[in-house]
Amino acid sequence: MSGGKLSKLALVLAGITLGVFMVLTWIDAHQQAGLLLMSFFLLIAWAIRQHELLKGYSFTVMIFAAVSLSMYYPQFFVSPGGFKLSKLIVPLMQIIMFGMGTGLSISDFVGVIKMPKGVIAGVMCHYLIMPLVALGITYLFRFPDEVSAGIILIGSCPNGLASNVMTYLARANLALSVTLTAISTFIAPFVTPLFMQLLAGQYVQVDFWDMVWDITKIVIIPVSGGLLFNCFLHGRFKALDNIMPAVSMAGIGLIIVVITAAGRDALLVVGGFLVLAMLLHNLTGYFLGYWAARMLRMPERDCRTIAIEVGLQNAGLGSSLALAMGKLSTVGLAPAIFAPVMNITGSSLALWWRAHPVADGCQPMDQTPEGQNQPAKI
Repeated sequence: MSGGKLSKLALVLAGITLGVFMVLTWIDAHQQAGLLLMSFFLLIAWAIRQHELLKGYSFTVMIFAAVSLSMYYPQFFVSPGGFKLSKLIVPLMQIIMFGMGTGLSISDFVGVIKMPKGVIAGVMCHYLIMPLVALGITYLFRFPDEVSAGIILIGSCPNGLASNVMTYLARANLALSVTLTAISTFIAPFVTPLFMQLLAGQYVQVDFWDMVWDITKIVIIPVSGGLLFNCFLHGRFKALDNIMPAVSMAGIGLIIVVITAAGRDALLVVGGFLVLAMLLHNLTGYFLGYWAARMLRMPERDCRTIAIEVGLQNAGLGSSLALAMGKLSTVGLAPAIFAPVMNITGSSLALWWRAHPVADGCQPMDQTPEGQNQPAKI
């Protein structure tokens, strides 16, 4: 059966599944309805995998399937068999960050010298726009204090590796993107706790030095280890290059599911508004990042790059820090929601810009960025 026919079959089955789900929900048969909602998202993911233009969204749709399962059956994702799945969050993030480090090299940091204006502008925009927009959103929506702190937390996090993939797809300045991700990551141990203390201190107690150490052990040490691995053992472990993307995606998926299950009760109260708030946060980051770069008279490719770098955050780090604060079920909600939201908007923006390339040169599409073979969206 051809891909087109498989896609149509999956969409028909998804429609039937959604209809049955709505009926079961209407008659309050929620235990059965949860499985059908998960099946609906899985069928949609299968359908869009058959389309070259849309298959990049399949991972995010599968996350929706897993999240729906954790919302209906949270008991299986909090402490099955007495083991708290939240204990896996930090080790998983460390593995993901190690994988990020294997995609970096010393030359990525040399970009500070080669592109000083772009790097300084990108880092400043990222660490000023997103925390301040987050603060404004907390005043606008008036969420409970710990949920508001989570919004500021995700706004204060460094770039995620997904920004490099989106920049590549958008045919923007990949070299600048990689350098910005590297620099923002390595200064995060000081910048993120600073903004949390200044902006989120009104909502929750923030221990500056504890957070410095948490970011160091979750991000800096693993990324540095991956960087050294790439410098001295590059190309010697091909299996690692092949397996890391899958491990990273599975890891970030599990992190989101565990947080959703832990914060299910809070999500039922603020869920819809929190999704709207995260969408607003994300889109405002793209908009202000792009126009800030335009005002600095930067090339169009660099403007697009900075827009992506500003709008995309390391949501996995935000989740890990929420766990370290002992507030995974509240502070951790915003990072968990921001992750799938930014993947949908980021992919859409990248595909739009790819279809409207800059005339003064395009990122070649016949080669993938070194060390970045379909990395996880974090």
